[in-house]
Formats: sequence, structure tokens, C-alpha cells
Amino acid sequence: MAVTDEAIGKIKDMLIRGELKAGDRLPPEKELSERLGLSRSSLREAVKALELIRVLDVRRGDGTYVTSLDAKLLNEAVAFVVDLHQDRSILELFEVRRILEPATAHLAASKISPDELTALRATMDGIDENTDVEELVAHDLEFHSIITEAAGNDYLGSLLEALSSSTVRARIWRGLTQEKAVAHTLAEHHAIADALERGDAELVRALVTVHISGVENWLRQAL
Repeated sequence: MAVTDEAIGKIKDMLIRGELKAGDRLPPEKELSERLGLSRSSLREAVKALELIRVLDVRRGDGTYVTSLDAKLLNEAVAFVVDLHQDRSILELFEVRRILEPATAHLAASKISPDELTALRATMDGIDENTDVEELVAHDLEFHSIITEAAGNDYLGSLLEALSSSTVRARIWRGLTQEKAVAHTLAEHHAIADALERGDAELVRALVTVHISGVENWLRQAL
């Protein structure tokens, strides 16, 4: 692993120095391994590892390319890890969401467009306590995604999307349904939408903090 880590580090350095840029094709394996002073096997392992985290794209028969390095693409690895988290570690994820989501919503309050507000309200159409868990999860993901998108920060948005595991949300909504708490949660969504429409950034931040904290407290009792 130490040799592979060294190889990964050297490719990373090439990216940082600008020797490789998004969309560039890597030199042939033999040429690159000699330039970096690496064995071809360690270079191969490094390329595999960087492909897994979406830094490199290996195209069979065509070569290896640097991906777009888009924030959303790179955070896919985070999303994969999030889905694996269980029990108490889920609470740590919610602590992160409790820090990031209110700040994101605060940004969105001054930037959200009329079309985005319409789309936000549309996510709540037809949603009530009789809605099945799958549809509730879809509503929840879309609701928070629209707010994140309106904030206009790609890095923040992609990180929050990675943390917003549909697996965890399904578990939460299933529990809320069983406890007849869906109406309360939806009422909080309506209040957030109203505050966004008024452009009241501080109220939006407070409402989202209460919203995320309420789900977090429910999780603490459920786990």
C-alpha cells in the first residue's frame, strides 16, 4: 500500500501543478511510470484507486483520462460511504447536516428564484400521512435539493447531496410514518418554503436548524 500511496501522491502532484488537467489523457503507462520513477504495477494500482474515487476514467482501448473533477462527481465516493453507515454513526452524519444545511438555506433565501419556489412547493403537492415511504423519500430529497441548488455553491451542494443518503431517509420516514409524525414534518417544510418566499434568511436558517435537529433527536431515541 505504501508504494501505491506514493504513486497516488505523484499523480495528485501532477494535477496540483497543472501538468494534468480535467479532460487530459494520461501518457502511456510505460512513459508515465518512468517519468515518475514508479513500477508499472504500482502505477496500475494507483490508477485503479483514482478511478474508484472518480479522479481518473479508464477507457478500455482508448487510454486513461482525468475526469471533469466536478465536485458532484468526486463526492460520489462520500455518498457510497454514507450509505454504509449504521446506527450511531448516522447521528454523526446528522450533526454535519445540522451545521451545513441551515447555512445553505440561509444562502438560498437571497438567491432562490420564483421558478425554484414554485418547484419547491410542487414537491409537497399530494404528500400527506397516507403517502408511501418511497414517495416521501423522493419528496424529501427533492425538497432539500432545490434549496441547495438555489444556494448556488456547487461544492456545498455536492457535499450535502452525498450526505443525503436515500437509505437513511427511508429509515427515518418509515419511523415517522409509524409514529404519525409525517404531518408535523411536512408542516415544517411548508414553513421553510414560506420563509424562503419572504426572503427572510435568518428565519430560514432557524427553521431548518429546528427541522434537522428534530429529526436528529428522533433518531437518538430510535437508535
